[in-house]
Amino acid sequence: MGRDPGELMESAWGAGPAGAAGAAGAGGALASKRDKEGSKSRSRRRWRKVKAKAPVLLHSMDLRTMTQSLVTLAEDNMAFFSSQGPGETARRLLGVFAGVREQALALEPALGHLLGVAHLFDLDAETPANGYRSLVHTARCCLAHLLHKSRYVAANRRSIFFRTSHNLAELEAYLAALTQLRALTYCAQRLLASNQPGGLFFEGDEGLAADFLREYVTLHKGCFYGRCLGFQFTPAIRPFLQTISIGLVSFGEHYKRNETGLSVTASSLFTGGRFAIDPELRGAEFERITQNLDVHFWKAFWNITEIEVLSSLANMASATVRVSRLLSLPPEAFEMPLTADPKLMVTISPPLAHTGPGPVLVRLISYDLREGQDSEQLNSLVKSEGSRSLELWPRPQQAPRSPSLVVHIHGGGFVAQTSKSHEPYLKSWAQELGVPILSIDYSLAPEAPFPRALEECFYAYCWAVKHCALLGSTGERICLAGDSAGGNLCFTVSLRAAAYGVRVPDGIMAAYPATMLQFTASPSRLLSLMDPLLPLSVLSKCVSAYAGAETEDHSNSDQKALGMMGLVRRDTALLLRDLRLGASSWLNSFLELSGHKSQPKSVPIAEPVRRSVSEAALAQPEDPVGTDPLKSLTIHDLSLRGNSETSDTPELSLSDETLGPSTPSDVNFLLRPEDTPEKVESQEEMSTKDGSSSCLSGTFPEDFLPRRSSQGPTQIPLYSSPIAKNPFMSPLLAPDSMLQTLPPVHIVACALDPILDDSVMFARRLRSLGKPVTLRVVEDLPHGFLSLASLCRETRQAAALCVERIRQILTPPGPAAPPV
Repeated sequence: MGRDPGELMESAWGAGPAGAAGAAGAGGALASKRDKEGSKSRSRRRWRKVKAKAPVLLHSMDLRTMTQSLVTLAEDNMAFFSSQGPGETARRLLGVFAGVREQALALEPALGHLLGVAHLFDLDAETPANGYRSLVHTARCCLAHLLHKSRYVAANRRSIFFRTSHNLAELEAYLAALTQLRALTYCAQRLLASNQPGGLFFEGDEGLAADFLREYVTLHKGCFYGRCLGFQFTPAIRPFLQTISIGLVSFGEHYKRNETGLSVTASSLFTGGRFAIDPELRGAEFERITQNLDVHFWKAFWNITEIEVLSSLANMASATVRVSRLLSLPPEAFEMPLTADPKLMVTISPPLAHTGPGPVLVRLISYDLREGQDSEQLNSLVKSEGSRSLELWPRPQQAPRSPSLVVHIHGGGFVAQTSKSHEPYLKSWAQELGVPILSIDYSLAPEAPFPRALEECFYAYCWAVKHCALLGSTGERICLAGDSAGGNLCFTVSLRAAAYGVRVPDGIMAAYPATMLQFTASPSRLLSLMDPLLPLSVLSKCVSAYAGAETEDHSNSDQKALGMMGLVRRDTALLLRDLRLGASSWLNSFLELSGHKSQPKSVPIAEPVRRSVSEAALAQPEDPVGTDPLKSLTIHDLSLRGNSETSDTPELSLSDETLGPSTPSDVNFLLRPEDTPEKVESQEEMSTKDGSSSCLSGTFPEDFLPRRSSQGPTQIPLYSSPIAKNPFMSPLLAPDSMLQTLPPVHIVACALDPILDDSVMFARRLRSLGKPVTLRVVEDLPHGFLSLASLCRETRQAAALCVERIRQILTPPGPAAPPV
């Protein structure tokens, strides 16, 4: 921040000020003003070319060469500043370069170890992506920034124009980031030592997992939110992230001053001047907010985009469509034919969980006005949105119904946003694909935890399949598409459709989906320590809210400031958590149904099928043993039984104990609590083969102390609700028999996303079952790039890839070009 082109050009080329001064002295008397301006212009153009090539050159440097270059420059700068006398600035610069040298030398072998085994965790040779690779890439980016800055200091340290304080502040910031990245590297090595071969999620014993998480959450994070904000992403993203961070800390200040935080307007985002000019202050405040403010704050902040002014601006910049209508689907049961035998019908009941029957809101978007979209029946479902409730333009004639339909489920961590937030890129999809899009506005947690959102999405999906003619489609091809939390719901809606026996979609396009909602560690989730959009505490709070296990009153100052409304929200959350117990029969219904579908022995189904599936499930006998097999279920158990018989698949029934409220001591990382000490000892013996056994007894070496957070106790729920093991909540945990029912799946993930490993492991499980699946991982972009589709060239290309995957699903089977 604040670097001028001349400074950066010197940094890239390594030119010293003495040579420049000599050249000026030789011809300074004869140089004209025009020549000077022309020289500056050429210098700027030259720097822009060098800056564009720098990432490519650095990427081509191997890790050892980069480290050696950095160490050499650090030692040279140390020698210089040690001769500058006892001044405070010189002492700090000497200490910074000594720290850079120490951290780089210690980090290089650890990164080399991770890089040497990273290929073992890829989906295939054509998809080199997983959390280990992402962590190494992030560390290389930090080393590259320090290398550039060290070159600049070496070249300009004698110049009278050398900005000592600015360069010292940047060096200290990136040294802090490098120190924390070293800590994350040791955490990743510990995961390597504890996990099964090829497994990306933590599978150690339960006590070790709890200690690991507690140690991880105490690490200092503020250094990643100040001067170093977004250094790992493409440069075009960084100004946006800086704006978001300033808005976040400003919003946080206003949020504390009113009871609910909901009256904060968009103007509050532009009153953070002191945070804009003081990166260290911004980083510290950003860390405090992410650690201590509750899920209601994040719900309010993420919904800022739906303020009328911002929403109107976003829609002005998006494609113009003929139809954009918000519909309210009445909570009325209807029947659908079974796929196996269309003569038999199954009842689709309206959503019931937690709050009882209620309408489901959906948004119909279509670039052209098609037959059925202006029918009286559809008009009777339209819900008013004020001045922009209907963008229905008169046309000379209607377009025919499209053979395809896209059903979209939006992201937002299960707690925020609606289809209105995602409308800009949905309009572009409608224009590019030429098909109607139905986006579902499901109820949000914590007011409506699992399984309410799934019930509403499934109900809306079935309604769309049955009434596709009203939506302007013949329904020959149907694609489910969603991002983040919406991607999770796409998978679970399809699994539920298969459990009911109704039509499943022809394919699923999931962008950066969450498939594992347990509090478990993975190498990519280590990146949440520095991710400005998905910090670890935010991830955990969203998952807790969706699981109905929102944390209770921690009596911290921020929650006390909420006053009476805070107490009401807390009591409401507790009530909803208790209501979660009422979902046990619903959960039994689908888990038992899927288990009985796999049995070779058939039963008369005409009468039971016409009943609701929940009623049929209630008549099933309970597990005679009375145990919960899911408590001992691991990813390793599920992913390595691709060739197992159906009889080996564990019964997935959830007992009352599983559905009961959890306590903060119930840390569960998808582990085997029944493992014997002998098993743990054998794992330790195996880990000694790569020399990493010390990682099991302690994450960090004795001679290394990472920086710890100074923001007080971190309010992160250190427990996992047992309901998160439900495959309808964490589809990665679904048994093979359930995953076999999924249609072709296309996943578009981000290499620097904390939930990248969710996509890699889910694609690997589907691949092991012989299911058609593609995984494309885009580089240098953050989670949520679809909402940033118009920001830069990289986000537009990633969004276009998602459109291409949807088009591939909507294309009828036949000779087609291979995926891009």
